Amino acid sequence: MGWIEITVSTNTQGADIVSEALRRQGAAGTQIIDRSDVPDPSKPNGYWELIDPAMIEEMPENVQVKAWFETVEALRGLENILAVLPEMTGLDLGTLQVTRQGVQEQDWSECWKQYYKPFRAGKHLVIKPSWETWDAGPEDRIIELDPGMAFGTGTHETTAMCVEMIEKHYRSGSVLDVGTGSGILAIAAARLGARSVLGVDIDPMAVKVARENVEKNGLTDVIDIREGDLVKGLDNVKCDFAVANILADVIALLAGPLKKHLTPNAVFVCSGILKEREEDVRRVLSDQGYTLFDRLQKGDWVALAARAEG
Repeated sequence: MGWIEITVSTNTQGADIVSEALRRQGAAGTQIIDRSDVPDPSKPNGYWELIDPAMIEEMPENVQVKAWFETVEALRGLENILAVLPEMTGLDLGTLQVTRQGVQEQDWSECWKQYYKPFRAGKHLVIKPSWETWDAGPEDRIIELDPGMAFGTGTHETTAMCVEMIEKHYRSGSVLDVGTGSGILAIAAARLGARSVLGVDIDPMAVKVARENVEKNGLTDVIDIREGDLVKGLDNVKCDFAVANILADVIALLAGPLKKHLTPNAVFVCSGILKEREEDVRRVLSDQGYTLFDRLQKGDWVALAARAEG
């Protein structure tokens, strides 16, 4: 079967925005190629590990988002949609130049794997695809993650900061992962000691992939993955720790409704916040009764940790 491969040139802050626009246009899968996402062996404490320098040399200098479409009809209006993104977001998203080519199904369904290698996140977690091996140390906690084309592998700054925040601040109790995607943060929480984790995502494909990853890691008795509109439909669910790796606008909308699902003094970790939007998110969290107590920044992205005051 033939596919149409679209490549959009952008920058780091535009990669996720462009990827989401392509998915909404009907892409069967997307791939972000960004040198800044690649594990860097120079990071202290082995935060990133096991990377082939030759692989980095093969990557393009600019950030690229690739997407695959079944029909030409699905591409109608795509360039117009991309053209208005900078005005809609108020951000510099790079050139947004579009190129296209035809590819065979086997080519695009496998090509993303060449950039996905085992790596260390935080002090103890190691994230690896099922087709790679890892010589685990006594304190290593392994996460096997096969995210497929549509979801992240965990190397992006936003995901890495969430993992670091979970490792730093999770102590005990139940965990809620809002917008679970591949399930990586839910699985990370379980590997770090959580015995009751709920992951929620509005995308049925995400739910399918997350459930497969939970099963692959032998955590079906700990992690429950549900399809739902963020916090809607959670009924009387209460949790002691929540994490959301989504965009700033969604966090702003989510903060209020989420609070009724948090126990007094529960921790809320949120990431996916561009530096330019940090103050907006801080203001919303404060207005909704959260007290900020920690912050991380990697590149243009920020993660915040806040406590839900009773």
